[in-house]
This record gives sequence, structure tokens and C-alpha cells, in this order.
Amino acid sequence: MARLIGSKHTLCRRLGEKICDCAKCPVARRSYPKGQHGPDKTRRKISGYGKQLLEKQKAKRIYGILERQFANYVQKASEKTGDTSKILLQYLESRLDNVVYRAGFSATHAAARQLVNHGHVTVNGRKVDIASAAIRVGDIIALRAQSQDKKIFTGLSEKLSKMDHPGWLSVDAQKTSIKVLNMPSVENPQFDAKAVIESYSR
Repeated sequence: MARLIGSKHTLCRRLGEKICDCAKCPVARRSYPKGQHGPDKTRRKISGYGKQLLEKQKAKRIYGILERQFANYVQKASEKTGDTSKILLQYLESRLDNVVYRAGFSATHAAARQLVNHGHVTVNGRKVDIASAAIRVGDIIALRAQSQDKKIFTGLSEKLSKMDHPGWLSVDAQKTSIKVLNMPSVENPQFDAKAVIESYSR
């Protein structure tokens, strides 16, 4: 199974903004590129192509997706009728690992992916261990009964009851389950989806 490896914060520091979901992202303390000359570097003006490339890198890093799979999402979105950028966001947000993360079952996308891959999650009562599985409206995602007593999930119900969740998800804190109410909607995405679509249209 392919996965992103290497530094998690290189792109954050290159951009000077936090795009990861790590609470200890170094950008808060060092908002300049890494390296001994990082503090003295002036950020160069980015070309149109460079901006599109950065937006694509941001999107892939946020969702933990490699190029081939991401390109497939873009291709599928471009074949649909409507706003391609919004459709792409819906595909990305509908991934099972992302739904688990948005609901608050894990602190990061990477942790959510691991929960799914290790078989801790069910969809409509059946175990699903594929992080990229597409979730549909009406689906119910929950922790497996065999997994609920594990140490990693201690206090999860209390944590979920205190969280604000996206409007397209209904989270039952007591049953540690999620119901998908509507297609995902993203008010303020962390990347420019239109720039991503344009980069693949070249």
C-alpha cells in the first residue's frame, strides 16, 4: 500500500502557513523555509504554474494521497456535470478516512487512515479496512464492538460530545457512530481546488 513518507512539515514551512493537522507544527515558531539560510530567504514571486503546483501539493498533503490516486479523482470529477472543483472536494471529503477524521475519531488524517487500515471501523455494520472507500449519503460508520475497549479509544465518547462536527455529519457520541446526512460541503477549503483543476488541464 503506497503512502506518504518523509517530513510532514517541509511544505508548511515552505509556504509559511500550517496545512498539516499536527498540533505541534513548527510553523508557529519558524514560519520560514528550513535550512541554515531559511530565515534570510525572501519569498520569490510565484508564477501561475508554480501556484497551481503548490495548490496541488497542498491538497495531496492534506488528504495523504499520492499522485496517481489524486489524478484519478481529478479525472472522475472532470467527467461529471457541474463545478469540477466542488465535485473534486466532494470526492476527497467522502473518503472513509476523512469522514473518520472529520467526526473526531482521530486527531489527524494519518491516524484516521491507520484506524481504518487496522480494521477498527465498520460501514453499515460491515468491517471496511480501505481508507479510500467512498462513503455515501445514509451510510453509518462506527467503531467495531471488538475495538471499543481498546486503550486508544478511552474517553472517545466524552470527547465527541464536546466537539463541533460538520453539518453533513451526525455523530452519536454514546454509540461512537457517524451518519452521513448529505454530500460533503466545505466552506473554506485549505487549498484552491480551481487552481488544481487548471494544473491538470494544461
